[in-house]
Amino acid sequence: MTNNDIFKKLRVALMLRDDQIEEILTLVDFRMSKGEIGNFFRSEDHPKYMECGDQVLRNFLNGLVIHLRGTKENPKIPMDVIAIHKTEARPKEFTKSEGNNTKDFKPKTDFKKKQGTNPKFVPKKQTKKIEIVEKVQYKNGKNTKG
Repeated sequence: MTNNDIFKKLRVALMLRDDQIEEILTLVDFRMSKGEIGNFFRSEDHPKYMECGDQVLRNFLNGLVIHLRGTKENPKIPMDVIAIHKTEARPKEFTKSEGNNTKDFKPKTDFKKKQGTNPKFVPKKQTKKIEIVEKVQYKNGKNTKG
């Protein structure tokens, strides 16, 4: 398993985005751009793929400890930090906020109403299932004709 694989698995498990990884690396005074970080997560045959060195992974892990646990002066609860990541990873719902001139997201058609009017759509009728076992006669190898 390479450093890139470890880095990818940690990113997925902790639901981290590239900008969050950049912030984690800055906690230990290690600066990298989002583009350089994104190159670690590319496939190996991609032209911009970069191998993650030991120094990068070491600094990320040290920064991750500070990010999750906090410092001695300002301790954190790791599960609270992970819960925040989960809420940030969820897609936002379309809502109209006050003071914004954005329109609400509305689908062009209401699919529930259209189902009954579509001639190609025929709902399946539930039929009573016939037990196959009832139709089979078991002879157990005995010849009854003889």
